Amino acid sequence: MTYIVVVVAYVLMLLGISVYKSRSVESAEDFMVAGRSVPVYMLVATLVCTWIGSGSLFGTAGLTFRTGISELWFSAGAWVGILVVYMIAARVRRIAQYTLTDLLEKRYNQLAKVLGTVTIIVAYMVIAGYQFKGGGRFVAILSEGSISPDTGMIIAALLIVGFTVLAGMVSIVSIDIFNGSIMLLAMVVTLPFAISGHGGLDAVITTIQQAEPSHLSVMGGHNFFWVIGIALPTFLLLMSESSMYQKFSSADNARNARKAVMGMFIGVVVVETLMMLIALVGFAIYSDDPRFFLADGDVNRAMAEEIILRIGFEQLPVIIGSLLLAAGAAIVISTGNTFLMVTSTNVTRDIFQAFFYKDATQSQIVWIQRACILGIGLLAYLMMSQFETILEMALMSYTMIGASLAPALLAAFFWKRVTRTGGVASIASGMLTVVIIAVLNSVYKESAESLDVLGISFPMDTDYIAIPAVIVSVTTLIVVSLLTAAPARSEWEEFIEA
Repeated sequence: MTYIVVVVAYVLMLLGISVYKSRSVESAEDFMVAGRSVPVYMLVATLVCTWIGSGSLFGTAGLTFRTGISELWFSAGAWVGILVVYMIAARVRRIAQYTLTDLLEKRYNQLAKVLGTVTIIVAYMVIAGYQFKGGGRFVAILSEGSISPDTGMIIAALLIVGFTVLAGMVSIVSIDIFNGSIMLLAMVVTLPFAISGHGGLDAVITTIQQAEPSHLSVMGGHNFFWVIGIALPTFLLLMSESSMYQKFSSADNARNARKAVMGMFIGVVVVETLMMLIALVGFAIYSDDPRFFLADGDVNRAMAEEIILRIGFEQLPVIIGSLLLAAGAAIVISTGNTFLMVTSTNVTRDIFQAFFYKDATQSQIVWIQRACILGIGLLAYLMMSQFETILEMALMSYTMIGASLAPALLAAFFWKRVTRTGGVASIASGMLTVVIIAVLNSVYKESAESLDVLGISFPMDTDYIAIPAVIVSVTTLIVVSLLTAAPARSEWEEFIEA
């Protein structure tokens, strides 16, 4: 009962902050980018909370349970991405557009913006949706099974949509101060208690060595090809993560936007490393628990994704466990409302405002976006039946965004020779490749037969889907750009510093 009281009290506190902040929303700029007045410390917190979502709480945990410390290759892709983003954060803030697709339109053309918008809508609905799915599992664990994961998913969806509708970006950056703090505190406190509960560090290492020695190796029994496949999606998503660009535009100035990225790097590295270590200790604790394994001895991937929350609910003292579960609620809510916010901003600006309501007032734009949040939330909920695990959903959505948008976006900031045609072709080819892979996987998933195309077998392991998609997108970008006329200086000079 204590767990429920603590989590509900924390969520109600966040809800109160959101209701209070909703009173300060007076314009579309307030709702979309918090009036462009967010200070560094708030920006750091909200950037960390954007990245640390259900993909980390469940996906990273599940991957650690089945591969050990080699999971860090998955996380490290994002860490490298953050350092690259550090180089362009100030330029993004100076250009001061609302969304990533605004940047694509400015460097390429409106078609690039439309294709980028479609990509973001589809992929971000999946990301928002697996926050609902993760929230459903969270509620089921918290209620000790009295609420099913499906019912819990509805509860999580209603909460996340409600938070986002209230005050938009103003609400998000305000509550993320609390969310970021409780995430970090919970992970720091949980790790030593989890180790101690299993008999100490030596006992944890001994258990892992006996059960699965490869869990303590850097490669985890995999080859370099797997490392590339698992690191690429997080790296590419970080490069083209629209919510980050929208939050850069929320900064009070360009210099602070850059400072916030370095703060984000430190925060994400610390929190994700702690999560990996907690899940690794969880493997030691549950290495002989039949709930986490299938009849043939393979890891039950869906159950393994719950390892961190199971530790909080089943292994820790009540006070520490309550703190960890409150952090779990923070992780699900903060990431869910961010991705709903970004998707609705794209739909509002790039579709409704661009084509249907060109003369809408500031107040009307805010209400249009609130309606979009509700609609996107519903669609995200309906998409959940297409995937079994949160990691599968994360890898597919990350690759959709990364392979489609990252090459064109990076070229905009680092390659003067990229052309408008090359950028558009790259976005289209990356998106189409991921869609084809997803369709073929769906068709052959339940089939007794497999399909081989150019040496690739379908259904394809989602650990590797980023590789062919990136190859197609980058090759198209380079070849088409070199075959078309070089762009004028005016097209690239704002993006590329001397």
